[in-house]
Amino acid sequence: MSKAAKRYAKAILETAQGAGTAAQVAEDMALITETVNGHKELQNFISSPEVKADKKEVALKEIFASTQPLTQGLFHLLHENQRFDILPAIAAQYKAQYDVANGIEVATVTTAVPIDAELEAKVLAKVKEFSDKKITLKNIVDPAIIGGFILRVGDKQYNASVANRLLALKRELSN
Repeated sequence: MSKAAKRYAKAILETAQGAGTAAQVAEDMALITETVNGHKELQNFISSPEVKADKKEVALKEIFASTQPLTQGLFHLLHENQRFDILPAIAAQYKAQYDVANGIEVATVTTAVPIDAELEAKVLAKVKEFSDKKITLKNIVDPAIIGGFILRVGDKQYNASVANRLLALKRELSN
């Protein structure tokens, strides 16, 4: 993560907090992250040195037309400074700084299949043991864990996966 992205994100967050639009801008940044990460063509367009900065600004303002004026202003600022390549990093960094400022912690849950409401309730109950902050769940699907889940909150991890249990059983039997 570049230092420049952190500085841009901090400045945007401070400005958004002052204007009372920090939550809306956080939604914009989540949309930017999701859209850019989901479209390889857009990633290439943003990072391409052959595409003129004014074309990038116009395209981004059109793609993200529903975003806050502050977010639109970011596109202009990146145009002026020729820094469109760090837009995804700025968006991710903004979200991270916004979460810290609002006492929100992201818990990463790795499951073999997409998480359902029942498992989400179990996971949130387990998270309460790790953290007293507001929690946002991020689900990663990894069939290799076979079943159950792996929960990571900050630097703590709880492994309730079938693969982990099988590995423990294998170790037990080999001793």
